[in-house]
Amino acid sequence: MTVPAPPPPDLDPQERPKGRFQRVSLRNRVTWLAAICVAGAVALVSVAAFVTVRDSLYQQLDDNLTERAVEAAEGPLVRTADLQQVPVAFFVAQNFKISVLSADGVVVGPNDRPPISLDELAVAKGQTGESLRTDQRTNSRVVAVPTGQKAALVMSTSLQPTQRTLAQLSVVLVVMGGAGILLAAAAGTAVARAGLRPVQRLTAATERVALTGDLRPIPVGGDDELARLTTSFNKMLGALAESQERQRRLVADAGHELRTPLTSLRTNLELLMASARPDAPKLSEQDRAEMFTDVQAQVMELSALVGDLVELAREDTPQAVHEPVDLVDVVERALNRARRRAPRIEFDVRLEPWVMMGDATALERAVLNLLDNAAKWSPDGGRVRVDLHPAANGVTTELEVADSGPGIAAADRPYVFERFYRSSDARTLPGSGLGLSIVKQVAERHGGTVWAGEAPEGGALLRMALPGSPQYIEQQ
Repeated sequence: MTVPAPPPPDLDPQERPKGRFQRVSLRNRVTWLAAICVAGAVALVSVAAFVTVRDSLYQQLDDNLTERAVEAAEGPLVRTADLQQVPVAFFVAQNFKISVLSADGVVVGPNDRPPISLDELAVAKGQTGESLRTDQRTNSRVVAVPTGQKAALVMSTSLQPTQRTLAQLSVVLVVMGGAGILLAAAAGTAVARAGLRPVQRLTAATERVALTGDLRPIPVGGDDELARLTTSFNKMLGALAESQERQRRLVADAGHELRTPLTSLRTNLELLMASARPDAPKLSEQDRAEMFTDVQAQVMELSALVGDLVELAREDTPQAVHEPVDLVDVVERALNRARRRAPRIEFDVRLEPWVMMGDATALERAVLNLLDNAAKWSPDGGRVRVDLHPAANGVTTELEVADSGPGIAAADRPYVFERFYRSSDARTLPGSGLGLSIVKQVAERHGGTVWAGEAPEGGALLRMALPGSPQYIEQQ
């Protein structure tokens, strides 16, 4: 049995074979497009002009020929049998051939006569009113009109002058059309070169960024679409540079914060390992217990620091915020966790309903960080006030967390939400310096703000403002 061959794998759009037109540069494509468009327009105009002029010339020739034939038929020309008493030379001089055809087929006229056919004979017999035809053998136009004497006057004229005029016109149209196409191609090249110069600068800047990582902005000139594209590209470069700078600061600050607990942990472990050797002096049980306690505290500090770093990195990534969140439920869940962590702290809670679109997990983490920070600074038996109420503007809510600690110095308040910032009083306390930074990122990602100040109780007051409404309105 023949096994069918498997279908070819889908190729990446950048790996798919390109057509012949796609391999041509954009500038050449613009040039060819301009030339093709002009060529099409010139061809249409030339054909229309040629057809119009040709029809007009042939119609004018027919009208003139018929008018002369009618004048001759009504004049004294046909009154003589041999046509010798009239100025036949007058018509001959104007490139007309003339003769009289009787009903019995007898032709009277000069030696150079127009061609005769059944059409002219039918006019002579009175079967048709008049005839007008083209004689291919002599390349002439032939007209026959009745004379009223059982005969027809036949007159013809050559088509060569008209055809020469049309031939000259066709040459002029071809030459002018070709010149127009060449001019359009030249203009398309110039326009493409000038118009695509900003695109070339963008391409060079992109290649420079890819090769060197240089994020310098590109000079912007003008106010057209390409200038706006360059401006947008510069904004993207600025955002990328800012992101790189944040990553650099995060790595540097994280390395600095990790160095101290790792050094202390390594020192304690080396002392414990050295004391375990047979020839080394023994440590007392009290010293060993203190060292194990220090090691345990340092491991917990490292775990908390790594967790905060992971959370901070997760908050740095763009995430969709699209689910309705009951902020009261979020605060209550965070309060339950904070009470388990700080059983000696009393939480004074006042919550008013508020619903918003957001990430419930991230919001709970931010509220928990505010509660943990307040519990850390409050003494045993202290009180932490948690107040969730709508702001005066009616479109945001304010979550206030006030502790009963020493408060935040005025000089430190602008920096408490920065990464790894710790005041001189907080350096001796456990913590990574990232908790409030996570609060700030979560608030800003949800369109909110944070603020630090002094509480009426005397301690620190941290406020997080978030958008929303008192009750959820279902989107239709």
